[in-house]
Amino acid sequence: MKSSIIPVDSGWTADVVVQPSGGADSLVLEQSESSLLSIPLHPLGVKPSGNQYTATSNARHAIGPFQILPDEVLAIFLEYLDSPQLRLLGSCCKFLYAFCRSEDLWKTLFIESPQSKSGSFSWRGSWRSTFLGLEAGQMAEIRCENVFSDVLYPPFLCTYTPLSPYTTNIPRGNAIPRLEDLSPTEFSENWSDKPFILTRPVREWPVYKSWDTDALLEQFGNVKFRAEAVDWSLNTYIQYMNNSSDESPLYLFDRGFVDKMGLSVGKHQQSPSYWIPECFGEDLFAVLGDKRPDDKWLIIGPARSGSTYHKDPNATSAWNAVLRGSKYWIMFPSNASTPPPPGVYVSEDQSEVTSPLSIAEWLLGFHAEARNTPGCVEGICGEGEVLHVPSGWWHLVVNLDTSIAITQNFVPRSHLPGVLSFLKDKPDQVSGFKKEVTDPYGDFVKGMQKEHPDLLEQALAELERRAEGRKRKWAATIGKDEAEESRGFSFGFGDDSDEEVP
Repeated sequence: MKSSIIPVDSGWTADVVVQPSGGADSLVLEQSESSLLSIPLHPLGVKPSGNQYTATSNARHAIGPFQILPDEVLAIFLEYLDSPQLRLLGSCCKFLYAFCRSEDLWKTLFIESPQSKSGSFSWRGSWRSTFLGLEAGQMAEIRCENVFSDVLYPPFLCTYTPLSPYTTNIPRGNAIPRLEDLSPTEFSENWSDKPFILTRPVREWPVYKSWDTDALLEQFGNVKFRAEAVDWSLNTYIQYMNNSSDESPLYLFDRGFVDKMGLSVGKHQQSPSYWIPECFGEDLFAVLGDKRPDDKWLIIGPARSGSTYHKDPNATSAWNAVLRGSKYWIMFPSNASTPPPPGVYVSEDQSEVTSPLSIAEWLLGFHAEARNTPGCVEGICGEGEVLHVPSGWWHLVVNLDTSIAITQNFVPRSHLPGVLSFLKDKPDQVSGFKKEVTDPYGDFVKGMQKEHPDLLEQALAELERRAEGRKRKWAATIGKDEAEESRGFSFGFGDDSDEEVP
């Protein structure tokens, strides 16, 4: 495998970067020359491993017995050290100094610290300086031009990789359809299984007209919101959002925002803050009442923040309304005949998903292949627009600039069989329900029996038909005699990943 060679005294000139080196699992990160030229030099001068072959010195020779450890193992070892140990070890030589300055190490230390949990701190531009309480002028900056590492360099590369080469020039066949609006009937009959972008409904919301980061800070600056693993005041989160160089910025994703912000949801409320777009109005999880799982989230994040590949919980569908900023989406359908997106690996029961740790890492390594994969759709949902995510679709989303959005999950009637199947057959993967709800499937069935008995009967009949179809398919595959012998075999059928069988 070839590593990139970046000249020591100049900007970027290479057009191929391979990170990191080391075996069949290595990532190939490809960039055009124009995008590479826009990437600054590493703040400490660290370079990819390939540059060591043209250098006159290599700082790694100074680390003594640590030389037996590959960079990957050394990075894991450092995760077990506390702050004094990292600072002491980092003072030994330039190579260890560069490793001990890794922001990922200090991010973990700070998030687990009493400071972070209390929320009483000021963000100082980096995880290390915030943890140590250092002002910008107090931060030592030792140059490490002779440090070459395919562990240290990729996070920096990913942080500054331009997004535009990946989010523009969308092939016509991949473009997510854009519609002004849809009626509930049109959605149910023609669009419930397809991604699309609505361009009009959100622009009528009061929160669309009044919300931006300044307005939110003025009203809710001291209110704590959930941002991944932390609960910070909005004031603290905005400080972080406006002054961070994280490869994967923390994403504010709060499920309790309606109560925290005193919002009124529903077009028929006296003074509504926002309402569900008309075509998404039917939500069969409403029969659960107070037992329904989490379904509404406020999402705020800087450019480059977002979500790596996932499906929405409990086989639900979702809509995502952008109030400020814009988001790039790339999506793939999921069924028994299609593999997951390139670079995404799923366990047999689909309970575990493995993919690159950051969005930029996936874009660098797999975007070109994904764009040419059958079923791929992509598009940009701009300010005042709302995107529909059908049940079971894989999707990755990245903010192209500072973004504020509201999203909600729901169950349309066309996906009722898939939701029932998921709740019944994958109880270990069901999420979002309160602890006191011990039988989500049973509660949902009871609610449907009371509110929509005809829909429930049709959905259960559809599931039975699918199961019988699979049994016939199995019998045709193994032969009649073997099928007779295997009658004791129990067929499991999943959610929307199952194909229709006539």
